[in-house]
Order: sequence, then structure tokens, then C-alpha cells
Amino acid sequence: MPEVDLVFPRAFYEFADPADADQVFRCDLTWLTSNWTCIFGNGCQGIYSTSPEAGCCTLGAHFSDAEDEERVAVWVDKLDDTLWENRGEALNKKGQVSRKRWTEVEDGERKTRTFDRGAGPACIFHNSRDFAGGYGCALHALALRDGVHFVETKPDVCWQLPLRRTFRTVKRQDDTEYTEVSIGEYDRRGWGPGGHDLDWYCSGNTEAHVGAEPVYLSNATELIALMGQPAYDVLAAACEAHLRSRSTLALHPASPRR
Repeated sequence: MPEVDLVFPRAFYEFADPADADQVFRCDLTWLTSNWTCIFGNGCQGIYSTSPEAGCCTLGAHFSDAEDEERVAVWVDKLDDTLWENRGEALNKKGQVSRKRWTEVEDGERKTRTFDRGAGPACIFHNSRDFAGGYGCALHALALRDGVHFVETKPDVCWQLPLRRTFRTVKRQDDTEYTEVSIGEYDRRGWGPGGHDLDWYCSGNTEAHVGAEPVYLSNATELIALMGQPAYDVLAAACEAHLRSRSTLALHPASPRR
């Protein structure tokens, strides 16, 4: 099925952050009550037709900041050959995993290195379908093995996508200010101008709107990490009320009608 148009009516809910009086959340209820779910390995065609098996891992992951990179590095050191197909590519001459071998700099920004095993470029942590340790992200597999959520093991951009958090300073008429924190859909436009050239993308594609639960429930751990528990509790209540209202704005056009 084709993707839906990028522009369509959306319902937003704004509320003060219970944990920070200087913040206001602006949340896209249309997206958060949709039935999107990740279909990696189950129908995902990848963002580029040249690397269909890599999903959205084709370009590697840009670190949000130094803290993000340091957190991931701790988990990388725990990966072994049973979980990471490309671990040999990250070894230095002493046979040790070297950050210089699993990261790279692109346009001045640090990111995970991309590597091509013959099926098109992908993040160095991407395991192929033929790998005995399992298909997909090695850092995701590590989280499953160690009984933690992948929010802890994967780069920020990886566990957030296709949720998107943005910040904006808003000035009121009385010259006071607050930080507006938007939580919404990371659609094609979130990738910049090149997002319109992606060969396939999931967030607005009907094929990916097959989840058993709405996004605010299926991605609750990620949302709590982005917002904090008190704000998430307010959001969850708003999502429930919005679904009960059965407003047409409660429905993402890619999701099935309830």
C-alpha cells in the first residue's frame, strides 16, 4: 500500500510538565494513538532499495552527544562474537575492540561506522539474516540477553525512531518564556531534505500500522525516557480520553479505522 500524505489533520495536546514548571509538552495524539509498530524483519523494505535487509540501519547512527556515545561504548565492550557478526571489523591490531574501528566522523559529527558485507552498507552493529546469533541489531540482541530494555544499550536515535522530541523556546505576551517540548512522529521530513528521497518509510505506511496496541502503550518505555514518568502519566490519560472520543482526528490515516 502507498504511504499516506505527509500533511493531514492532527490533534495535539498541551500540558505543563508536572516535574518542571518551565516546560510545556505539546504531544501529537494522532500519532501516539496510531497503531504503528516496527516491522523490521517482518515486511520492512528498508529505507533504501539497495539495502533492503538493513531497515533504517543503512546510514549508521549519529550520536546525540558525548554522553550518548559513552553510554553505548560501555555496552559495546560487552558484545562477543556470538552476538555481533561484525565484531572482527572493530578489532585493533592487538585483537581488542577499538572505538576507532566502530565509529566514524561524517560531516563533523560522530556516528557508528557503516560496513558492507556485500548486501549493501549498514551500521556495523547490524547482523545479517545468515548470522547464527540472530538477525538485526547486535546491541538490541545484547539487551535481550541481559534482560534490559534496548533504551539502555542502543544509541539515542535508534531507540527513539520514529518518535521525535524537539525543543522550542516560546515567549509569552508578558515577556516570560517557557520551553516547549514536542513529542510526535518522526516522518520523512525529520531526515531533512533527503528524507523525501527514501525508497520506503514506515511511519506513514499502512503496512506498518498493524500494532496490537497504540504507540503510547507499545512505546511506553521510550516515552517515559523522553518525558519522565509524571508527564507520561498525563499523556497516557489524554490518549485514552482521545480514543474514547472517537474523533476522526484521533486516527492516523495510515492506521485501520476502529
